[in-house]
Amino acid sequence: QVQLVESGGGSVQAGGSLRLSCTASIMVITFNTMSWFRQVPGKQRELVAGITRGGTTNYADSVKGRFTISRDNAKNTMYLQMNSLKPDDTAVYHCSANGDYWGKGTLVTVSS
Repeated sequence: QVQLVESGGGSVQAGGSLRLSCTASIMVITFNTMSWFRQVPGKQRELVAGITRGGTTNYADSVKGRFTISRDNAKNTMYLQMNSLKPDDTAVYHCSANGDYWGKGTLVTVSS
Protein backbone atom coordinates (compact mmCIF):
# COMPACT_ATOMS: atom_id res chain seq x y z
CA GLN A 1 0.00 0.00 0.00
CA VAL A 2 1.33 3.42 -0.94
CA GLN A 3 1.95 5.76 1.96
CA LEU A 4 2.80 9.44 1.87
CA VAL A 5 4.15 11.14 5.00
CA GLU A 6 4.46 14.90 5.30
CA SER A 7 6.82 16.70 7.64
CA GLY A 8 8.28 20.15 8.18
CA GLY A 9 5.25 22.09 9.30
CA GLY A 10 5.36 24.45 12.23
CA SER A 11 4.76 27.97 13.46
CA VAL A 12 6.55 30.95 11.97
CA GLN A 13 6.14 34.69 11.84
CA ALA A 14 5.07 36.46 8.69
CA GLY A 15 8.00 36.78 6.30
CA GLY A 16 9.57 33.56 7.51
CA SER A 17 10.28 30.32 5.66
CA LEU A 18 9.53 26.63 6.00
CA ARG A 19 10.33 23.59 3.90
CA LEU A 20 7.79 20.81 3.76
CA SER A 21 8.73 17.27 2.81
CA CYS A 22 6.58 14.43 1.52
CA THR A 23 8.20 11.02 1.61
CA ALA A 24 6.63 8.12 -0.28
CA SER A 25 6.79 4.43 0.56
CA ILE A 26 7.55 3.66 -3.09
CA MET A 27 9.68 5.29 -5.76
CA VAL A 28 8.23 8.70 -6.58
CA ILE A 29 9.28 8.27 -10.19
CA THR A 30 6.29 5.92 -10.32
CA PHE A 31 3.90 8.86 -10.09
CA ASN A 32 2.99 11.00 -13.07
CA THR A 33 2.19 13.98 -10.88
CA MET A 34 2.79 14.91 -7.27
CA SER A 35 1.11 17.87 -5.68
CA TRP A 36 0.72 19.93 -2.54
CA PHE A 37 -2.73 20.97 -1.40
CA ARG A 38 -3.78 22.98 1.61
CA GLN A 39 -6.98 23.20 3.56
CA VAL A 40 -8.38 25.56 6.14
CA PRO A 41 -11.38 24.41 8.20
CA GLY A 42 -14.58 25.58 6.55
CA LYS A 43 -12.90 26.30 3.21
CA GLN A 44 -12.38 24.30 0.06
CA ARG A 45 -9.15 22.40 -0.40
CA GLU A 46 -6.78 24.42 -2.57
CA LEU A 47 -4.12 23.21 -4.97
CA VAL A 48 -0.88 24.94 -4.03
CA ALA A 49 1.63 23.45 -6.46
CA GLY A 50 2.23 20.43 -8.64
CA ILE A 51 5.15 18.78 -10.36
CA THR A 52 5.18 16.18 -13.10
CA ARG A 53 7.53 13.26 -13.58
CA GLY A 54 9.30 15.34 -16.20
CA GLY A 55 9.74 18.26 -13.84
CA THR A 56 7.07 20.61 -15.13
CA THR A 57 5.67 22.70 -12.30
CA ASN A 58 2.56 24.75 -11.72
CA TYR A 59 1.54 27.03 -8.88
CA ALA A 60 -1.51 28.72 -7.47
CA ASP A 61 -1.42 32.45 -8.23
CA SER A 62 -1.39 33.16 -4.50
CA VAL A 63 1.99 31.46 -4.01
CA LYS A 64 3.80 32.19 -7.27
CA GLY A 65 7.21 33.70 -6.65
CA ARG A 66 7.18 32.62 -2.99
CA PHE A 67 6.87 28.81 -3.05
CA THR A 68 8.98 26.29 -4.94
CA ILE A 69 8.05 22.66 -5.48
CA SER A 70 10.68 20.03 -6.23
CA ARG A 71 11.17 16.29 -6.06
CA ASP A 72 14.20 14.13 -5.32
CA ASN A 73 13.62 10.78 -6.97
CA ALA A 74 16.62 9.21 -5.24
CA LYS A 75 15.13 10.05 -1.85
CA ASN A 76 11.54 9.28 -2.81
CA THR A 77 10.66 12.73 -1.53
CA MET A 78 8.87 15.83 -2.75
CA TYR A 79 9.48 19.23 -1.21
CA LEU A 80 7.74 22.56 -0.91
CA GLN A 81 10.01 25.47 -0.08
CA MET A 82 7.85 28.27 1.29
CA ASN A 83 9.34 31.75 1.60
CA SER A 84 7.85 35.12 2.52
CA LEU A 85 5.08 33.38 4.37
CA LYS A 86 1.86 35.26 5.09
CA PRO A 87 -0.87 34.65 7.67
CA ASP A 88 -3.14 33.60 4.78
CA ASP A 89 -0.81 30.65 4.19
CA THR A 90 -1.92 29.13 7.48
CA ALA A 91 -3.44 25.72 6.72
CA VAL A 92 -2.94 21.98 6.88
CA TYR A 93 -0.76 21.03 3.92
CA HIS A 94 -1.28 17.64 2.29
CA CYS A 95 0.74 15.95 -0.40
CA SER A 96 -0.85 13.85 -3.08
CA ALA A 97 0.41 11.45 -5.73
CA ASN A 98 -1.58 11.20 -8.94
CA GLY A 99 -4.58 12.41 -7.00
CA ASP A 100 -5.00 8.85 -5.79
CA TYR A 101 -2.85 8.81 -2.69
CA TRP A 102 -2.83 11.33 0.12
CA GLY A 103 -0.81 12.08 3.20
CA LYS A 104 -2.38 12.98 6.54
CA GLY A 105 -1.05 16.51 6.42
CA THR A 106 1.23 18.85 8.31
CA LEU A 107 0.08 22.07 9.96
CA VAL A 108 1.59 25.40 8.99
CA THR A 109 0.76 28.40 11.15
CA VAL A 110 1.91 31.88 10.18
CA SER A 111 1.46 34.68 12.69
CA SER A 112 1.42 38.39 11.92
